[in-house]
Amino acid sequence: MRVVGFTNAGLAFALFLVLPALAMAQDNEIEDIRTAIDELRADYEARITELERRLAIAEQNSTQAARAAQQVSQPAESGNSAFNPAIGVVFQGFLTGNDGEAQEEEGFVVGETELIMSANVDDKFAAYLTAALAFEDGESELEVEEAWVETTALPAGFSARFGRMFSGIGYLNAKHSHTWDFADQALPYQAFLDGRYVDNGVQVRWMAPTDLYLELGGEIMQGEDDPSGLGASSVFTNVGGDVGVSHSWLAGASYLDLDATTSLSMAHFVWKWAPQGNWKERNFVFQTEYLERRDSSTETGWYAQAVYQPIQRWRFGARADGLDLDGDDPRRYTVMMDWSNSEFSRLRLQFARSESAIDDGNQWGLQYIHSIGAHGAHAF
Repeated sequence: MRVVGFTNAGLAFALFLVLPALAMAQDNEIEDIRTAIDELRADYEARITELERRLAIAEQNSTQAARAAQQVSQPAESGNSAFNPAIGVVFQGFLTGNDGEAQEEEGFVVGETELIMSANVDDKFAAYLTAALAFEDGESELEVEEAWVETTALPAGFSARFGRMFSGIGYLNAKHSHTWDFADQALPYQAFLDGRYVDNGVQVRWMAPTDLYLELGGEIMQGEDDPSGLGASSVFTNVGGDVGVSHSWLAGASYLDLDATTSLSMAHFVWKWAPQGNWKERNFVFQTEYLERRDSSTETGWYAQAVYQPIQRWRFGARADGLDLDGDDPRRYTVMMDWSNSEFSRLRLQFARSESAIDDGNQWGLQYIHSIGAHGAHAF
């Protein structure tokens, strides 16, 4: 009887020691399970929240796309939502100085401020407007640079543009000043076209259905002080293509008949390189043009330039341009360096050496270009 009592007492003592430990271990396991459940719940809630956010964005984008498609397919719709043009503004300015006999304006100069508007009219037409605000002799002037309507649905690769426009001749003519690689226009454009040829008229283009880029175009323009309203005409062609994945090229020729006695012939060539087509990181562009103007005499002009971007945001360029005129053959040599914080802002430092009988000296300049609002893609 004593043995049994001793055994029961020992068993009771053992249970007294073991049960609390088992209970504590069980409590710890329960707490671990609860913690795991809480962590899992928080993880799933975070994932659900992120999915809900992505779903809301996708639904918003889908709604906006549907509204845009509806505006194009229903041109008769009234109200503000039926007309929503893309609007942008480009600001430009210069700080310049020169020595020698250069006649360029010095000091701080506000360049052209461009107001750009564009939109689809409906499913068959698009419209474009550029107005330039400039300051000259202490007064502000507003000039309509471009105001044209273009077809978007002509068959067989054809398109037509009518209104006021930059002519399609040459390579630089149709480019706005904020897209130039240098702060000023090449000498032959300044001498023969007063910077660029812009006129009122009709332009027709045809794109060949080939792997090789081939474009043909022609224009009938108003001309200057012509009573008939059809005083100028032009024809132009561009051909180009890719060489591998890193190189591309473009060549073209143009002919502009200004009147019965004055004409301008032009030829251009452009070569571009970007490793594996990654234009953003590193690239190189070489371009050149030759112009020949004929009236009572024959005068020629040319330029050649190269621009290299070794790293993102920084570019370095050099240009040589010249004219062969009656009694004077001016030459100019220009170098530039620019920095772009983004595609909407650029700062450029430029130095030029001019050699001419009437303009022989050095000129330096610091230029800023900033744009807000819609920013359309630039041509090749």
